[in-house]
Amino acid sequence: MAYEFKLPDVGEGIHEGEIVKFHVKEGDTVQEDDVLAEVQTDKAVVEIPVPVSGTVTKLNAKEGEILEVGSVLAVFDTGKEEAAEPAESQSEEKASPRGEGATTAAKPAGVGGDKSGKQVLAMPSVRKKARELGIDITEVEGTGKNGRVTFEDLEAFQSGGAKPEPTAVAPSQAEQTEAKKQSAPVIPEGDEERIPLRGMRRTIAKRMAQSMYTAPHVTVMDEVDASELIEMRKWAKPMAEQRGIKLTYLPFVIKALTAALREFPYLNASLDEENEQIIIKRYYHMGIATATEDGLVVPVIRDVDRKSIFQLAEAIKDVTTRTRDRKAGVEELKGSTFTITNIGSFGGQFFTPIINYPEVAIFGMGKMVERPVAVDGEVVVRPIMNVSLSIDHRLIDGDVAARFLNRVKELLENPKLLMMEMN
Repeated sequence: MAYEFKLPDVGEGIHEGEIVKFHVKEGDTVQEDDVLAEVQTDKAVVEIPVPVSGTVTKLNAKEGEILEVGSVLAVFDTGKEEAAEPAESQSEEKASPRGEGATTAAKPAGVGGDKSGKQVLAMPSVRKKARELGIDITEVEGTGKNGRVTFEDLEAFQSGGAKPEPTAVAPSQAEQTEAKKQSAPVIPEGDEERIPLRGMRRTIAKRMAQSMYTAPHVTVMDEVDASELIEMRKWAKPMAEQRGIKLTYLPFVIKALTAALREFPYLNASLDEENEQIIIKRYYHMGIATATEDGLVVPVIRDVDRKSIFQLAEAIKDVTTRTRDRKAGVEELKGSTFTITNIGSFGGQFFTPIINYPEVAIFGMGKMVERPVAVDGEVVVRPIMNVSLSIDHRLIDGDVAARFLNRVKELLENPKLLMMEMN
């Protein structure tokens, strides 16, 4: 019989997705769990698995087309009589992020069984991870919505064992090139080119406009004498190298920001406009603005207040590398409470960063350059780093922003003070 498969909710709060690429065509015979399509969301490209075995009778969208969640994506001939899947059940099952693989069918409400026959509620990527770890998912107690098994539940089941490295398969260069051709065709018109606003660039455009039109921005700037910070890094660098860690200045900046956020909690907050409430967050998840071939993406390092300088350095390298390789999962690209953006590595010194909405502040780092400055009545040459802080003026006043930035500056110019702030 005909089986209509509707575009599922591929991420919390997602209402639509752009069809980047179909992996099947009409008339193809497919098996359950084959990759049906790649869909671009506000956060990442995700793979949609084929829900049933059968024949593809219709693809209800074209590559590059925007489709709303709940709209029919494809129709299959299963060759047998069976009840159609409710739209509510389909949309509750999340598609697995690119690289994690789509290894579980989109069964009603994400329910799937194992050898024991016990029904389990879990995302496809969670099931795949359970198999990689050798865990019988039917034995894991789910703590998610409606008893859904999460990645955290798998970690807890391991009784505190080391968190496994995510295994992912990057798309081939040919696949990436083809996807870009399909999603962004160039249409020449004389001496002009018209390129459809699609994919990640479309998402970035929408989010930047949302932030600027929603939050009244004010930017405060200052200069940081990085002399002591350079010495601190130089002292710690050999120890980091012994552990195979590349130590940059960013972990020190994160520690300074975290200490300041504790003192100025309104900068680690968000605004619930509907209920007219300010949400102060007592956890610290740092977004790291990362330049990729597709545009600016913000992966998140969670609980930065609980990590050491070396642990932060490892986490930064891991998550930014996987983000550039398009291997970061959807969960790693959301949930930040504060964001850092750095144009120093590209040679920039001054800029006014746009807030990563719905956060209320963002910290910007410029290039570190040697400049003559006056110290105790004498002109000396010092390494100076320009820093910026953009704030949502609805929640944060200028004096609070200035005092916050002064505190960050104090900690960076006297990095030994950071030791006093560590747990």
